[in-house]
Amino acid sequence: MKLILLGAAGSGKGTQGSMISEKYQIPNISTGDLFRKNIKEQTPIGKKAEGYINSGKLVPDEVVLKMLSERLEEADCKNGFILDGFPRNRSQAEALGKLTSIDRVISISLSEEVLIGRITGRRLCERCGNNSHLDWLNGKTICPKCGGKMVQRKDDADEEAVRSRLRTYEDSVKPLIGFYKQKGILSEVSGEKGKEDLFKQISRVLENEH
Repeated sequence: MKLILLGAAGSGKGTQGSMISEKYQIPNISTGDLFRKNIKEQTPIGKKAEGYINSGKLVPDEVVLKMLSERLEEADCKNGFILDGFPRNRSQAEALGKLTSIDRVISISLSEEVLIGRITGRRLCERCGNNSHLDWLNGKTICPKCGGKMVQRKDDADEEAVRSRLRTYEDSVKPLIGFYKQKGILSEVSGEKGKEDLFKQISRVLENEH
């Protein structure tokens, strides 16, 4: 089962990727994590990506695809994978299609106001990286996992900046949704009711793949 998860920041995409990974025993592959891993380990492709990043340039698609192709060749991808963060536009989707086949694309939709509430309320542990939300922390500023300090990312604090990010995402993802809809592999689900309801919707979609 080869999946792509699409969703704006705050949609719950990362959480759903982890839940799907655990249930179906396939890796959840985040391109952001891939970048960090390759740069940290100073692999040849990681050094190349780091050069672009340090110069303030976007990493070219061919570098991202090379990094991704190497990851997909690893043994744990034998039975499938989940892609989180790639592709981001139609040209990347077309290039990905030449690299591997995709069985299902799941797009998570939420209203802008719900997304803004989730994003501005997010908190991150400085020590272990645990993600949480003000609604779950009940006024506490300490990480429930490790006791570290929970902080807000600077780019989550400015509501207007958050709205701008969401609009940018919408503009880039619309052609992508159209591309996969034409191929007949797109499923759209609502994330309005929370992670358990969303996971049930996604599970129903995936069960139909078998």
